[in-house]
Amino acid sequence: MAKTAAVPEASARPRRTSLSQRNRLSIRNKDDGYFYRIVNDTDDRVERMMELGYEDCTKESVGATGDRRVDSASPLGTTAHFSVGQNTKAVVMRQRKDYYAEDQAAKQAEIDELEATMKGEARTKADYGALDLVR
Repeated sequence: MAKTAAVPEASARPRRTSLSQRNRLSIRNKDDGYFYRIVNDTDDRVERMMELGYEDCTKESVGATGDRRVDSASPLGTTAHFSVGQNTKAVVMRQRKDYYAEDQAAKQAEIDELEATMKGEARTKADYGALDLVR
């Protein structure tokens, strides 16, 4: 009698995720043209982010958010949101990368201007010695 090789069957058990790789706030299906952010839905934060050019993502576009966990029920509606604890929901939002880069450049320009005034005052008001600031 000939022996046949047993073909291993695929397990119905879900894939195991290591604790060192677990990320509750991961977004899986990202579009390369957008910068993604998770915003707590408290006060008017979501509305303020929309005024800044962010848009809320749908569940269909980003898929499941975060790793699988027992304490999360499926959210209702089309917006991708999930519980972050203490009765607070978070919403997945995105902004076009060119808008994001423009916002970051404006923030950095403001920081550079403030640092320039601090360095100028420190150089002129020093009693003795030299001031050398290197980044």
